Amino acid sequence: MENRKNILLCVSGGIAVFKAAALTSKLVQAGYNVKVVMTESATEFVTPLTFQALSRDRVYTNTFEEKDPSKVAHIDVADWADLVVIAPATANVIGKVANGIADDMLTTILLAATAPVLIAPAMNVHMYDHPAVKKNMETLQEYGYELIEPDEGYLACGYTGKGRMAEPEELLKKIKQFFIKQSHPHWHGKKLLITAGPTREKIDPVRFFTNLSSGKMGFAIAEEAAARGANVTLIAGPTSLTPPGDVSFIQVESAEEMYQEVMKQFDEANIVIKAAAVADYRPINVYNQKIKKQEADWNVQMERTKDILKTLGEKRTHQTLIGFAAESENIEHYAKKKLKSKAVDMIAANSITTPGTGFQGDTNEITLYKKTGEVIHIPLTTKIDASKEILDVTMDIFMENI
Repeated sequence: MENRKNILLCVSGGIAVFKAAALTSKLVQAGYNVKVVMTESATEFVTPLTFQALSRDRVYTNTFEEKDPSKVAHIDVADWADLVVIAPATANVIGKVANGIADDMLTTILLAATAPVLIAPAMNVHMYDHPAVKKNMETLQEYGYELIEPDEGYLACGYTGKGRMAEPEELLKKIKQFFIKQSHPHWHGKKLLITAGPTREKIDPVRFFTNLSSGKMGFAIAEEAAARGANVTLIAGPTSLTPPGDVSFIQVESAEEMYQEVMKQFDEANIVIKAAAVADYRPINVYNQKIKKQEADWNVQMERTKDILKTLGEKRTHQTLIGFAAESENIEHYAKKKLKSKAVDMIAANSITTPGTGFQGDTNEITLYKKTGEVIHIPLTTKIDASKEILDVTMDIFMENI
């Protein structure tokens, strides 16, 4: 309980107050301590009792309501917060705070707070575009407030456009990312290059060679690294996954395209994690027209593709280099062989035949083989949790390489 983070949720008066109630519930379920402060206008949409029940704590609405004579309420609450979240943030509250006005409990607390602030605007599309509102939001960002952009869509006023407050799930994600970043200062500003997914090697306009890689492991690593504050470039072959929002995403198809993009980005990278399952072979002949079915057998001649990881191992100067090995047998033997032949700092190896550790699933069991000889086993877990352990070890290696 002592390690739980304190979230001060500042709720101003707009129809999106109902989303703030949902956010309060999600924050409590996620293990945060939550205190809620509301403007008088906000209480017209949802009662303080609702937020009290969801937060399991007192709700603050009146600057002059001092229930504990040993404390000044607005100062005490401001000092308590590890993070302040204004959601919804109306044009009125944005304008007040940007100009130092403190005429109610919410704005008074905001001026007294020294914790970081996330602000989630919610208003009509024309209000959001008004020069005064834009200027005020720019001022808040100059103060250090982090803006959570509103969504586009149907608004309560009947208009369609930008101004709808981000969904509670998105706000919860942003809050989690804030604390992840705060607890991993070594990652801030580091340039990561990550590859993920399969490649496709065309035979003709309708056929290609590929593999079963889903890209889930590489995407999980990219999302976690970005959450920690790294500048992430993710290069991925064809997948059905949605790229994480805070990464620079480059889509490729073939092994050659991946090679070219990786080499473009390599010199600027601090850390490279090669999680992609790149094709080892490609057809020598690629046909412009569909090959028609014939009575005879069809033999496709193949040639080697460029070995991206080996090339990086030969060319690297300052980069920390991590490779992956997905094997069906003799995992330790092949992982150690790859560790040496590719000249990398670590190989993350896993079985593709053991239940729960294959390409398409959401879980993995990984063994990390470091060039120092150290072996670290990650038991079967989600790929998201595995990515955290991989990055922890990667940062240890990076710090050792400095």
